[in-house]
Amino acid sequence: MKTERRAIPPVGRVIDALGSTNLPRPVVIDLVRRALARVRSGGAVPSLEEIVAQIRNEIADLERSRLQPVINGTGIIIHTNFGRAPLGSEAIRAITEIGSSYNNLEFDLTSGTRGQRGGHLERGLARLCGSEAATVVNNCAAALVLIVRHLTRKKPEVIISRGELVQIGGGFRIGEILEASGARLREVGATNQTTMEDYAAAIGPETALILKVHQSNFFMSGFTGMPPNEELARLAKAKHVPFVEDLGSGALVATEKLGLSEHEPTPNESLKRGVDLVCFSGDKLLGGPQAGIIAGKARLITALKREPLFRALRCDKLVLAGLAATVEAHLRQDWAEIPVLSLLRVSVAELRARAQELVARSRSLSLKIAVIESQAEIGGGALPRVVIPSIALEISSLDLSPNELAARLRRARPSVVGRVAQNRFHLDFRAIFPEQDEAVAMALARAVSSADNQTGHAEA
Repeated sequence: MKTERRAIPPVGRVIDALGSTNLPRPVVIDLVRRALARVRSGGAVPSLEEIVAQIRNEIADLERSRLQPVINGTGIIIHTNFGRAPLGSEAIRAITEIGSSYNNLEFDLTSGTRGQRGGHLERGLARLCGSEAATVVNNCAAALVLIVRHLTRKKPEVIISRGELVQIGGGFRIGEILEASGARLREVGATNQTTMEDYAAAIGPETALILKVHQSNFFMSGFTGMPPNEELARLAKAKHVPFVEDLGSGALVATEKLGLSEHEPTPNESLKRGVDLVCFSGDKLLGGPQAGIIAGKARLITALKREPLFRALRCDKLVLAGLAATVEAHLRQDWAEIPVLSLLRVSVAELRARAQELVARSRSLSLKIAVIESQAEIGGGALPRVVIPSIALEISSLDLSPNELAARLRRARPSVVGRVAQNRFHLDFRAIFPEQDEAVAMALARAVSSADNQTGHAEA
């Protein structure tokens, strides 16, 4: 046993055998030490080559876990796993400019004294939403927590329909988020039917607010019913109870103008119908960085900003810069500057032409590639019934299973992610930018190259 332990190579020898990597040296040293510790605690000692091969696999896995660009061939435009909305060029320019220099984040250039964080952005958001005032925190769940935390300081109950106790991404449930805010839920109605009488009967001395949550990531049909906002607003006003609506995705443009078959409610519409406060996401249909936007009555917005919790939830300079640029693009109605809206507006004919060009470039590959009609979706919990006509490549190989082809494309740089359906690999063009077509073609070529077939790795 002692003789075998002497065969374990020292750390320095393993590092020399590994050669250069893209990881910082301290990280590589830690991986090597952990690998050698496992060898010492095991049985037979592997050869140096086997140890190095195992560590190289671990290095490759670690490199792939870095935050990095992904080519989205899934057909889901606002993909939560892929960072939701890609940013426009003006938002990226603003983030780069602000992030690379000092700035007037909380400095008034007119008076030379301490200024208000995000004041310019808040005015733009208020104008965009048609509200008295607006503010921003780091995501929509945080916005809801802040609102509920403030309004339930003296009265604990939040009235909400049972049909709106939705679960959002990552397993988070609205009810649990509200309870974590210190609220007590007062559920009214049934899953499919809630009436004005249900709301009116529930209001009492402990009622802090009436909350509506948009059923954005699912839908119910059949025997369903919910009072219109106008009626709920009149009830809330008569009972002196705030009326709050969580819109989730937050469409700022009428979705019909984007060629979609259904309407997504906008903050402007909710506020006109009597809602006191509305909250929604900045990184979904708005098309900006992750943020939670709150718009509505000025007195309530002012009170929210005085909450101690507001400081813990506020956005940093980079988010404020990117969001401000996106809001300005909306105010100018410059839809080309908002990638999410641009992707929705691309014609099927244009997608088909790009797909056919890629097929022509890939004729020499040992792949069977067909251009097929496809159906994309918005994602991000918006309009779940809406399907968007699209074009996809259906790809199959005699040498690679669909799952293996998908794995090799994921290992490319940049990673190319599609979906496997009916034992075929599909690459939908709806959320692939035209400038990424070249990278897709190269990734396909390398996925089926002879060298890659030997190593099992697709490197770009």
